[in-house]
Amino acid sequence: MSTQAPIPAPAPVTPSPPSKNPTEIDLGNIQGDILSGLPKKTETFYFFQIIHPVHFKRDLRQLIPLIKTVADVGKDRKKIQDYKDRVKHHPEENLPPLIHLAGVNIALSHLAFEEIGIDDSKLDDPAFTNGQLKDSESLKDKGTGTGPTFVPDWEEPFKKPIHGVIIVTGDCHPTVDKTVQQIENIFDVNGSSPSISLVTSIRGDVRPGDLSAHEHFGYLDGVSNPAVIGFDKDPAPGPKPVPAGKILLGHDGDANRDKREPWMVDGSFLVFRYLFQKVPEFDDFVERSSGRLVRPGLDKKEAADLLGARLVGRWKSGAPIDITPFHDNPHLAENPQRNNDFSFSAEINVQKLCPFASHVRRTMPRDDIPEDQVEAHRILRRGIQFGPEVTKQEKRTKTTMHGRGLLFACYQSSISDGFRFIQTRWSNNVRFPPGETTPETPGLDPIIGQGTPADRKMSGFNPDKPSDELAFDDLWVVPRGGEYFFSPSIEGLKDIIAA
Repeated sequence: MSTQAPIPAPAPVTPSPPSKNPTEIDLGNIQGDILSGLPKKTETFYFFQIIHPVHFKRDLRQLIPLIKTVADVGKDRKKIQDYKDRVKHHPEENLPPLIHLAGVNIALSHLAFEEIGIDDSKLDDPAFTNGQLKDSESLKDKGTGTGPTFVPDWEEPFKKPIHGVIIVTGDCHPTVDKTVQQIENIFDVNGSSPSISLVTSIRGDVRPGDLSAHEHFGYLDGVSNPAVIGFDKDPAPGPKPVPAGKILLGHDGDANRDKREPWMVDGSFLVFRYLFQKVPEFDDFVERSSGRLVRPGLDKKEAADLLGARLVGRWKSGAPIDITPFHDNPHLAENPQRNNDFSFSAEINVQKLCPFASHVRRTMPRDDIPEDQVEAHRILRRGIQFGPEVTKQEKRTKTTMHGRGLLFACYQSSISDGFRFIQTRWSNNVRFPPGETTPETPGLDPIIGQGTPADRKMSGFNPDKPSDELAFDDLWVVPRGGEYFFSPSIEGLKDIIAA
C-alpha cells in the first residue's frame, strides 16, 4: 500500500484556448468515434474512477497521442480498403483477412470534472449534470423504491461513481487487449501510484459472418443514422442532413452555441446504455402471437416474420416496411439509395404500412411530426453487440441462459434533447405521436419502450385491423447500467483538462 499523502484536487478553473470558427469542422480536433465511428470488429468500454486528480491530468497527457481523431479514422479506413484490395487481388500472398488497427477515445462524466476541478457548467445539460444513475427512474428503468430512494435494477458497478470511459476498438481481441494494457501502464493502474482505478470493463463483438451489423434479435441495425452537414459528402436519399451542431457543441445548430466555453467546441455528449436482450423469449412471443395475423398466402413462418417486422419497423434484412410492408425485399435492403428513403406518409389507414409504435417509427418519426421537431432530436449511434449467439438449449427451452445484448452508445450536442428525449417522450409514450392522426392509441415502442405492465401493448400490429391491440408478455430489452459522458476535443483535452 502506498504511503503517499493524498493529492488535493486543484481549484476550479475556466481557462479558454483561442476561439474557433463554429462553421468549420476540424477533423483533426474531433474524437474519431463521433462523426466517423472507430473501425472495429471488437470493442472494450473501460469505465474508471479518478484516484489522484493531479496524477490523472499528468497521465492524460500521455494518453492523448493514442486518441484517434476523425482525420485519423479516415486514414485508417483507407488503409483497410487498400489492404482488402491487396488480399483480393494477390491471393498468392496468403495474407490474413484483417489488418491490425486499434482506436482509442475517452469521455468524462460530470463527476470527473468535479474531481479534477474544472467548471463544466456551460456544458449546460441537466441530464449530464445529474448523471444516468439519478435519471434511471425517469427513464423508467426497472428498480425498487421511488424518488430519492429509487435503486435501479442495474449491474453493481454502474451503481458506483463513474468518472470516465476509455473506448478501445480493434480488429481482434489481442489487438484491443494489448492497447488496454498500454493504457493501464500509462495510468499505472496496477502499480504503486495509480491515477485511476477500474470500475468495470465490458467487451463487445461484431456478430459473425452474415449476421455482422445485425443486432441479436436479427434485425439490421444502424441504417438511419443522420448525415451531418459539412462532413458527409453526397448523403443517400432519406431524412435531410442535420447541422453539425446537433452532434458537435459550438457549431451551427447547437441550441446553446453562444453559451459554450471555447474548450467545449468540437466535443459531443456520449450516452452509454448496457442493454440485455432476451432473444429466445422475443422469438417465442413473435411465433406464438403470429397466429393473430391472418393474411392470404402466409404460412406460419412468414406470419412470424411479418409480425416481427411490424414490431421493429424493418425486416431482418433491413428493408423498411413502410416501402415493402408485407414481404421482405433483401435487394431493397442492400440499396443505400432506397433503404432509408421513406417518410411514413399517410394513407387511408395510417398504420396499415407501419405501426406508429414500431421501434423504427417511434425513434425516428419522420413526417409524423414537423421536420424541425425531428431534427432537434437526432443522434449518432455507435453501439456494438455483446455476448454469445443463442445456443440450441436456449432455443429449445425458449429461455435466456447467457447474457447478450447491445452496448448502446450515441453522440449528440444535448442529452436532454437527444437520447433522453427520444427515450422518455417518444419510446415510453403510449400516445405518441400526438393529435388526431390515428383513432387508436399507438402504445409503447415494443423494443426499447419502458413502462408498467399495463402500458406494454401496441395497436397497429395487424395491418388489416389497426385497432386490434397486442399485449407484450415480457420486457425483451432490459437496461442494466449506463452513464452520461462528455467526449472533449483534442484541444480541450490538451489545453484545459490535461493542462
